[in-house]
Amino acid sequence: MEASQFDDIRPYDDHLFKEKIAELVREPGFEHAVRYVMPDVDYEEFVKNLITVETQNDFQVKIMGPFLEMLVAHTTHGLSMDGIENYQPGSAHVFITNHRDIVLDASFLNLCFIRNSLPITQVAIGNNLLIYEWITDLVKLNRSFIVKRDTGVREALSAAKHLSAYIHFAVTRQNESIWIAQREGRAKDSNDFTQESVLKMLSLAGKDEDALANLMELNIMPVSISYEFDPNDYLKAREFLLKRRNPDFKKTQRDDLFSMETGLLRQKGRVHFHLGKCINGEFSELVDAGRSEILRKACGVIDRSIHSGYHLYPINYIAYDELYGTHYSDKNYTRADVDAFNAYIDGQLAKVDVADITGEERAFMRTSMLQMYANPLKNKLAALDFSDII
Repeated sequence: MEASQFDDIRPYDDHLFKEKIAELVREPGFEHAVRYVMPDVDYEEFVKNLITVETQNDFQVKIMGPFLEMLVAHTTHGLSMDGIENYQPGSAHVFITNHRDIVLDASFLNLCFIRNSLPITQVAIGNNLLIYEWITDLVKLNRSFIVKRDTGVREALSAAKHLSAYIHFAVTRQNESIWIAQREGRAKDSNDFTQESVLKMLSLAGKDEDALANLMELNIMPVSISYEFDPNDYLKAREFLLKRRNPDFKKTQRDDLFSMETGLLRQKGRVHFHLGKCINGEFSELVDAGRSEILRKACGVIDRSIHSGYHLYPINYIAYDELYGTHYSDKNYTRADVDAFNAYIDGQLAKVDVADITGEERAFMRTSMLQMYANPLKNKLAALDFSDII
């Protein structure tokens, strides 16, 4: 198996790096995007620095690292990670995470790795986001590989096998770790559960037809991502309302771009990553199990790891208490936290740009937002001993 078999989806090799960077910096769309996210940038100086970069790894460390540190400083109240003891030095992993932000989930994870002098990952990205050719070039320069989501029914299995083969090639032959979300798209209500189809895809390639062996050779590590605030929460509430009014409502490409921009540039509060343990040790009793049982068990193991690894904030407890009529206030939040929570929710709902919202619809959106913030606590309560959390 050769890397060239995957040229249609894999990141650019280092020998193409300088050529593709030179093309990228001449793109007006790229310049516009850089100036938008970094309003004070000296673009000419930025380009001079960029074209001196030789490799993907240098691009991550010298360009993306400082940019992400700037985002952390300006749009969060701190980025942290624990569970580093679960990382196995010298081994490549498939990191499977819950999905909160289109752009930043994998980027912040890699920044945590850079901070800890650990190898960074390759990143799975859906081709539905690659609306311009220069964006495709940018992500393939940025260690991303492409998940083809616009295939017809007949081509879907072939695309899944090709993607699975590439992930196995990266992990086992290149010793490169991979990031992939536990499901296609974000769980808009933060009720995070792994799609069986993701693990089915991962099991398609490998040494043989043994689904268990194929999953185990990927050294899957679940990772929990916890954002204190979701900048897109009001946009998700808006979408819930519009779908309630019209079940056929579909977001536009412009909506997706605005969600990406909002998630990237708006305040997220504290952000925390927890590295769970490699799940291989959970599979000893499945040696003789069928594929469907193996996939179901693997999803359950990943879900419990992600749920138990959530870092909870006062907003999670307050939302849960309001939604379910419970009272965890003495231990987990104060009256001032409640006041700040109400001001935050009201301020976010005020941004919803939908005409003629009724009082009942506003209450529906508020409940939707409460569910977004309560579900991590709800799932953690189910995954762990109740007394450990409250």
